[in-house]
Amino acid sequence: MSVKLAVFFPGIGYTVDKPLLYYSRKLAASAGYEIRILPYTGFPEKILGDKDKMQESYRIALRQSREMLRDVDFNAYDDILFVGKSIGTAVATEYAAQLQKQIRFVLYTPLEETFLFPIGDAIVFTGFDDPWVGKENSRIEALCIENHIPCTLIPSGNHSLETGDVQMDLANLQMIMKRTEEFVRM
Repeated sequence: MSVKLAVFFPGIGYTVDKPLLYYSRKLAASAGYEIRILPYTGFPEKILGDKDKMQESYRIALRQSREMLRDVDFNAYDDILFVGKSIGTAVATEYAAQLQKQIRFVLYTPLEETFLFPIGDAIVFTGFDDPWVGKENSRIEALCIENHIPCTLIPSGNHSLETGDVQMDLANLQMIMKRTEEFVRM
């Protein structure tokens, strides 16, 4: 029996209690993963569009991730899954690059910076109307193609992958969780 670990790297305002991370956490737990949550704190306000505040937030999240994971023996696990949302996706890929271990990724609304680091086995979900990655000018889908990463694009999806239509959002969430579960159980 393999020993499995899933680490959750949330976004700035998108905590593990919000739908994408809440349900993916339940899926990982039901698949036998030990769960680690990284509850970041201390971000500046009004980050969107402010490059300096975004970089500061990234440094805060990376530093806190290192502190919260410093006692984890990653060599004790046969299967490691990093689940990230927004800024957490970039933190997850940088942290993984430093570990030099095979890690699988579920990346919800990744930022372009996420792709600065090697990403092996992964899936991506992004919204067509996500203001954090330039809406229709987003490079996320192209970066996924370049890196051979399956990418699910949510039409009219914002940074939470929501469209404003509750029934559509619920249908999208169900589809996203189905694909997430298939990936988690691979």
